[in-house]
Amino acid sequence: MNKVFDTVLLLALPASGKSEVRRFLDLQTPEACRNDFHMGPTVQLDDFPYVHMMRRLDDELAKLGSPRVFFAAGDRPFINPIDWGTLISLINEDYDDLLHSRVSNPASAAKHLYERIDRASEEVGGPVRFLNLDEKIKNKVCAVLEKEAAAFLKDKHANYPKSLDGKTKVIEFARGGAHGSSMPLSKPFGYEYSLACLSEEILEKAVILYIWVTPEESRRKNEARNDPNDPGSILHHGVPIEVMMNDYGCDDMDYLEKNSEKPGTVAVKAHGKTYFLPIARFDNRVDKTSFLRADKKLWDSKAEADVRGGIKSAMDKLAKFAL
Repeated sequence: MNKVFDTVLLLALPASGKSEVRRFLDLQTPEACRNDFHMGPTVQLDDFPYVHMMRRLDDELAKLGSPRVFFAAGDRPFINPIDWGTLISLINEDYDDLLHSRVSNPASAAKHLYERIDRASEEVGGPVRFLNLDEKIKNKVCAVLEKEAAAFLKDKHANYPKSLDGKTKVIEFARGGAHGSSMPLSKPFGYEYSLACLSEEILEKAVILYIWVTPEESRRKNEARNDPNDPGSILHHGVPIEVMMNDYGCDDMDYLEKNSEKPGTVAVKAHGKTYFLPIARFDNRVDKTSFLRADKKLWDSKAEADVRGGIKSAMDKLAKFAL
């Protein structure tokens, strides 16, 4: 068998096509993944479901007349931007749980989830919030959120394959900064901060596939994909416009690539050393991927070939560095 990537970081602004590319890869045959993209069958991790469940907790707190703890309002950015690091700590935990097929069986899936979020926040120097809630309030919101949290945990466990041999882990997240920001972005915004929060296990084996769109195209596609009836969907969720402008008005990937000591890489200073992560771009500045949200039977063959060629070119570039 040809050698395949161990871990691919699938990065870009919101609605850039990350989840669409991820779906495209997930629907490929093992032979196509290996021969065209240097990837094994994919096992996928994403931080968006945690953002959704943070907003769900806030919504339930607001219904009870209690202050929100993660977001000032349902359409506002994080109260404490350190939570960009909280999300990476959760990804690190999910990655480690995946490697060890670690299964949790808590008495309450909701309490388990929000206690995990508190621990992840503490790991990056952030505050504890759920554990500081009044006990009656905690019990009420957990009762409402238990079904969603249980489904979330079930999906996590269902993502574990029988074996990771020959598989490629794909980790998806988006980072950025306020519109008009100068570079480098101030911590904890941007990829520079979040990449440095990744675990050693991830950084030692990761390459970056960056989906390249402009902030303007990101905002356009975000509006186009938004389905208010499906806010937890990976493919159809919309990001509020204030968040798009303040958290994703720009990103620092071009800056990081241009300022790396090694061409074709992004330098990540973490854990007392510097990791040089190979990077390649899939150019989606002119939308190539929105059709991938539809049923595969409806995909246009020419559009599919364009996507395949673009991803293949990027992955071939990465293979020269990393395989």
